[in-house]
Amino acid sequence: MTEFKLVTPREVIMGKLSYNGDLLEELTKVAVSHGVVLGRIEAIGAVQKARIGFYNQETREYRFLVFDQALEIVKLAGNISLKDGKPFVHAHITLADESGKSYGGHLAEGTIVFACEFILEVFDGPAFNRCPDKETGLTLWSI
Repeated sequence: MTEFKLVTPREVIMGKLSYNGDLLEELTKVAVSHGVVLGRIEAIGAVQKARIGFYNQETREYRFLVFDQALEIVKLAGNISLKDGKPFVHAHITLADESGKSYGGHLAEGTIVFACEFILEVFDGPAFNRCPDKETGLTLWSI
């Protein structure tokens, strides 16, 4: 069954992340430092290397791909909610190499920033908490 709640835009935080920082960790630090528990995030830029995941629906496990090369961030899109009572960034990323070939998946730790500009839209509304979902094996919103 589809579940949803109305939220209200509160503020927008824009910035750039640290060179050589871990992309996922840096985005999480921004959310934590601003007390963001409900939001939407997007980013563009470039990474020095990347680690992205693909969820195998049969085995219910993530498989990770590592790219030890410079890549452009074509699009990063995600959200911020609560997991275990703390702000949690869940993002997917599309990356492109110098020939234009694209790779995409779940953003994972180990993706190192070359340059990254982000926009974080913060919402007011009821907390969206992540809980184990029996049907998928994923940790999804409990709304």
